[in-house]
Amino acid sequence: VQLQASGGGVVQAGGSLKLSCAASGRTFSRHAMGWFRQAPGKEREFVAAISWSGRVQYYSGSVKGRFTISRDNAKNTVYLQMNSLRPEDTAVYYCAARSTEVAGTSSAGYDSWGQGTQVTVSS
Repeated sequence: VQLQASGGGVVQAGGSLKLSCAASGRTFSRHAMGWFRQAPGKEREFVAAISWSGRVQYYSGSVKGRFTISRDNAKNTVYLQMNSLRPEDTAVYYCAARSTEVAGTSSAGYDSWGQGTQVTVSS
């Protein structure tokens, strides 16, 4: 699966952004998807994940209640709606796919990665 993330930008604290990740190649609908992020000087961390059906979602504690992951298998696209953004959300955001229908929170379980999109939240 090839992944192309988009939708990043600069936003003030309290604002919103919606990231998109378009997939091509192998059957997208049988892949669970995830979003990860990496801030400067920090390790990549899990943000959110969704099963291939879309019925199961996982979130990190730091974004739960503010971010929503969703997918449209007809459009081969997964989304990350980010609300109430904080300066600590500033990072490069990556979408990832794993060759299983079950969502997971570990980056080790993902075998395809997008190029990343920068999100900057100003205070």
